[in-house]
Amino acid sequence: QVHLVESGGGLVQPGGSLRLSCAASGFTLDDYAIGWFRQAPGKGRERISCISTSDGSTYYAHSVKGRFTISRDNAKNTVYLQMNSLKSEDTADYYCAAEPRNPLLLIRAICVLSDFGSWGQGTQVTVSS
Repeated sequence: QVHLVESGGGLVQPGGSLRLSCAASGFTLDDYAIGWFRQAPGKGRERISCISTSDGSTYYAHSVKGRFTISRDNAKNTVYLQMNSLKSEDTADYYCAAEPRNPLLLIRAICVLSDFGSWGQGTQVTVSS
């Protein structure tokens, strides 16, 4: 069974940092797209970043580009999201999701267009003074 578990969320002051983890089980991260998504109160789900576990290529939404960094450790079957310079508007529930990698599509296209097939339960991030 494909299973994803997010961790690392919490309360942080504006300008601070957090690192989220997405631990996968039931499959190995050798040929997947892993995405990070978030949903703030009263807003829809936003696709913020994705990574290809096969070649490490990445995609970032404009709202987080330059502040967030996605990475993966295939040996640990884990994908990370390092979040720096956090703002109050980053407050949201954060989810990771997995989709088998389509070799004919760039990671950008997969991240923007795919619905993703497997989702974690989410972890809450609150940025406040």
